[in-house]
Amino acid sequence: MSARVSARIGGISESATLAVDAKAKALKAAGRPVIGFGAGEPDFPTPEPIVQAAIEAAADPRNHRYTPAAGLPELREAIAAKTKRDSGYDVDASQVIVTNGGKHAVYQTCATLLDPGDEVILPAPYWTTYPEAIALAGGVAVPVVTDETQDYLVTVEQLEAARTPRTKALMFVSPSNPTGAVYPREQVEAIGRWAVDNGIWVITDEIYEHLVYDGATAESMPVVVPELADTCVVINGVAKTYAMTGWRVGWMISPKDVTKAAANLQSHLSSNVANVSQRAALAAVSGPLDAVREMHEAFDRRRRTIVDMLSAIPGVEVPTPKGAFYVYPSVKALLGKEIRGVRAESSSELAALILEHAEVAVVPGEAFGTPGYFRLSYALGDADLATGLTRMGDLLREAK
Repeated sequence: MSARVSARIGGISESATLAVDAKAKALKAAGRPVIGFGAGEPDFPTPEPIVQAAIEAAADPRNHRYTPAAGLPELREAIAAKTKRDSGYDVDASQVIVTNGGKHAVYQTCATLLDPGDEVILPAPYWTTYPEAIALAGGVAVPVVTDETQDYLVTVEQLEAARTPRTKALMFVSPSNPTGAVYPREQVEAIGRWAVDNGIWVITDEIYEHLVYDGATAESMPVVVPELADTCVVINGVAKTYAMTGWRVGWMISPKDVTKAAANLQSHLSSNVANVSQRAALAAVSGPLDAVREMHEAFDRRRRTIVDMLSAIPGVEVPTPKGAFYVYPSVKALLGKEIRGVRAESSSELAALILEHAEVAVVPGEAFGTPGYFRLSYALGDADLATGLTRMGDLLREAK
């Protein structure tokens, strides 16, 4: 008798970050004062001019019909212009495909590039969706583990050690989800040149490009290494920069043959992204970055607070992140210690203990390929941030 669910779909797991966020919200709805550090989304409302553009778009009959599957022509043009403005990458609008969020762009890129058995080198800790998208496309993820001693930055030597004749691509993200690590320009260049020299594609996720701190810069690999442009796909979107996670607009930028193939796939997979959302995204990428700067200031303040408060907890080691809105502390020193009569032997068990006794939700490192760590998002209000960290710290100080 055949299985009711295909092996391909049955083999993937729910997004751990969304699962933690959903559990925290459910407990909160049930009356428990849970504070969630799980979801990677800004707590700010979408800027008003963007919302207003969407309201006007909803009333316009031309947005009530199908539009080109690869995206509104004017949005593709605006994304190309925004890419040149923000990262210095000069691309044509014909290289842009508008997708249903960044996740769609990641999967569609993998589906377009990978044949069964192709290997994708995946630095870990990695965002939970990367290995699942690779597997869904028939590829094989090859994790390369980094840790806090190297600021979660993979080296060329590690990449070369992982390379095989089946290596097709490298998945690269800077600033990083889940660690907040930002690669310096010289390291971006070294990795890009290694990829070019070995004929390896780079799928580079730049969705956190505007969220960098302490003088760090988000370097776009095909800008630093122009020879890479013909074997590189850039993924981005409006979600993090403009507080638009729910609008579901991302994009992929690729060589024209890949763009054409991916557009064919999208024409069958989803057709066009919702026109109202595309019009909102057009207002976002075409408009000023004033609201972005205001959010950046709040994130930077929270970043410093969360690092200070976590560093004060015995057994917690946390590098200072230079990008995104995450910290990725090691909690390995707390494993096996007794807290409230329980000895958590894994970061997953410790996260469950914290949720139960401190009513704080964090995502354990198992979700990102490196057990022994937590990911905490600091994209939440200052008061909740301080209260949640105080509760968690008080509990973890009981470890003995």
